[in-house]
Amino acid sequence: MKMENSRPRIAIFAYSEVGSLCLEELIKSGANVIVVYTHNDDPNEEIWFRLVKDIALKNNIPVRTPLKIGEADIEELRGMEPELILSFYYRAMIPKAVLELPRLGAYNIHGALLPKYRGRACVNWAVLNGERETGATLHVMTEFADRGDIVAQKSVPIVFTDTARNVFMKVAFAARDLIAESLHELESGTAKLTPQDESKATKFGRRRPEDGKIDWNKSAESVYNLVRAVTHPFPGAFTHWDGKKIYIWEAFPREGSAEPGEIISQNPLLVGTGRGLLEVMRYQPEGEPERDA
Repeated sequence: MKMENSRPRIAIFAYSEVGSLCLEELIKSGANVIVVYTHNDDPNEEIWFRLVKDIALKNNIPVRTPLKIGEADIEELRGMEPELILSFYYRAMIPKAVLELPRLGAYNIHGALLPKYRGRACVNWAVLNGERETGATLHVMTEFADRGDIVAQKSVPIVFTDTARNVFMKVAFAARDLIAESLHELESGTAKLTPQDESKATKFGRRRPEDGKIDWNKSAESVYNLVRAVTHPFPGAFTHWDGKKIYIWEAFPREGSAEPGEIISQNPLLVGTGRGLLEVMRYQPEGEPERDA
């Protein structure tokens, strides 16, 4: 017979590895998770992370996977009487009517150090922009994405050889730590809130596969940052050569000069940029297997 959990009733909205790690942390802590809302996987996406749904079902937690939170979902959730809502990389906007349900509030994990890098694909953008630091932020959810008061933050380094996936995992573990450290305050309603400084806010939008096109007039470092920001498991950086679309999965900037886009060496494979050379180490003509240069 399952014993009743007297801790606050928590509804979770979660996806990706951040969602998996944070849900596991809640289960480990004995939190009273009453339902998990998550997503069905996109067949066009490379699924490299563990599934929140699998973790929830393994632990006998009810799962819901609506495409959009509609009126019927809101009414069902209202009937569950959640006292706290937590969101971990859930991809859809959660309606204001849902956020207003729990007496202890609704909180979200964002994969950046707010107010910087509000919006989608924040880890990819940070790597692309050559940042040396990012992190995770636990904040109040409002009807305006990523603008709520901050509960806690944890920074992580971005080293020059990190790919976006490397950084994403660092952020995911930082998110798990934030939940572990802040859960008691969230459950007791004693979390201290810090308003975001709007003067320091930056926002970046969704990234699409076509945004991976390489501009060889940019510096070798800028092209390298694009490559590592969108390499596997993301759609990839690409260029066109001899009438073919070529994906570049691994590269590194080198000293030297050549005309932008000019191949000056085959071994190593060196391409000119607006400043410096890019050594291509792994590439893939569209429709063909990947290969080492």
